[in-house]
Amino acid sequence: MGKLVALVLLGVGLALVGEMFLAFRERMSASREVEPVEPENCRLIEELENGSEDIDILPSGLAFISSGLKYPGLPNFAPDEPGKIFLMDLNEQNPRAQALEISGGFDKELFNPHGISIFIDKDHTVYLYVVNHPHMKSTVEIFKFEEQQRSLVYLKTIKHELLKSVNDIVVLGPEQFYATRDHYFTNSFLSLFEMILDLRWTYVLFYSPREVKVVAKGFCSANGITVSADQKYVYVADVAAKNIHIMEKHDNWDLTQLKVIQLGTLVDNLTVDPATGDILAGCHPNPMKLLIYNPEDPPGSEVLRIQNVLSEKPRVSTVYANNGSVLQGTSVASVYRGKILIGTVFHKTLYCEL
Repeated sequence: MGKLVALVLLGVGLALVGEMFLAFRERMSASREVEPVEPENCRLIEELENGSEDIDILPSGLAFISSGLKYPGLPNFAPDEPGKIFLMDLNEQNPRAQALEISGGFDKELFNPHGISIFIDKDHTVYLYVVNHPHMKSTVEIFKFEEQQRSLVYLKTIKHELLKSVNDIVVLGPEQFYATRDHYFTNSFLSLFEMILDLRWTYVLFYSPREVKVVAKGFCSANGITVSADQKYVYVADVAAKNIHIMEKHDNWDLTQLKVIQLGTLVDNLTVDPATGDILAGCHPNPMKLLIYNPEDPPGSEVLRIQNVLSEKPRVSTVYANNGSVLQGTSVASVYRGKILIGTVFHKTLYCEL
């Protein structure tokens, strides 16, 4: 009798796991393909072959690009090369990317850059904050940008017990930033199981030298984060839930959710068009192809523009879509004066004039 009960319980358990996995495949848009939307005047950036996971652009048109991310479960075409930060001047007629030299005693061999954010101080000094994963842990590195030398000077590393599985960051003051945690578990197997079970244990935290606290929680996988031009609102992508959370920022740095915009595709990094205030979202239309990579059937790419973000009916349009023949695994898109840079987790980078 005991064996029979055990077999029944095992069967029920397997059935439940199977049902959860099918639901997970559905959430991951396993079978979704995209209709191509491709601007005419586009070209790939030759110097960027190993990803451009995040991009942030100065008002002057200088674009910082993080490249070479090694992330558990995702492809990487240069596993033995350390990550780099590249710079592009989008004012040039044919902009090219150059890797920035890093000085100041930083361990470049362990550099594994993820999300990035620029901060311009009152004296116009430019700082670059970078989410880093040395030994697959999470830190935030602070660099000063030397424009004349086109280089970065390492200043310090920020560590904290709440800074785990950090994905992206947006800096709003000197050593004051919001950061997203994309997985509760740091073990790659448990983090996958976490997504299959649809656990909503990830969060957004606020960091400052005086205070570190969780300011928003209940995300399946908090991913990209950015701020509105007036810094009144914070936008958070929940990649597995296929949506963007619009949050109001308070004087004490707490966040209150105002609305959620459902997009029907997995949303990665977010940027804001400085000319219009629109959100640009790098998206994964068929992310199962990222998790189970096949070069003969690669993951596609998708970039969405969300207009009238605070209205009752935001307008969503497709800026770029490709089935993977040109660009695979888009993670970010950023614009500057009618030009757009589209980055990927591990693949190439596309530059278009709109």
